[in-house]
Amino acid sequence: MFAWIETTDVAMWVALSLWAYPALLGAHIIGLAIVVGIFVVRDLRLLNFFSVLHPAAFLPLGKFAWVGFIINAISGVLLFTSQAVTFAGNVAFLVKISLIITGMVLAGVIQSRLRNELSVNIDTHISKSTRTIALISLLTWIGAIVAGRLVAYIV
Repeated sequence: MFAWIETTDVAMWVALSLWAYPALLGAHIIGLAIVVGIFVVRDLRLLNFFSVLHPAAFLPLGKFAWVGFIINAISGVLLFTSQAVTFAGNVAFLVKISLIITGMVLAGVIQSRLRNELSVNIDTHISKSTRTIALISLLTWIGAIVAGRLVAYIV
């Protein structure tokens, strides 16, 4: 199946076009900056960094982070097509994808918990369990970035 994916017109365009791969990689980096940037700053705020920011400020940014995720998902799938066989067997790639899925699930959990906790208590008191999830989320996003960089070096 992965060998077939690499022979599709889209995969061939990504692999052989002078501009496709670099443009998709650029879009992937922009999506990464949006989604990881928002969630990492939010997680750090929940861990008592950046106390000048109110946690409620991150609630509407969740939608923008999903836009970044969609940009990443589309560009990532297109990039994947050009080297599907290689990526499908790459441990670093599989770890990266697993961590991204985990990070997005945690993002949804944190957004929901923030919405509930801030509706009950308008001050900035965030529960210890939400802070713990934020720490796990932060480590998950760091791990996804590290694994993403290792994809090029681990076969």
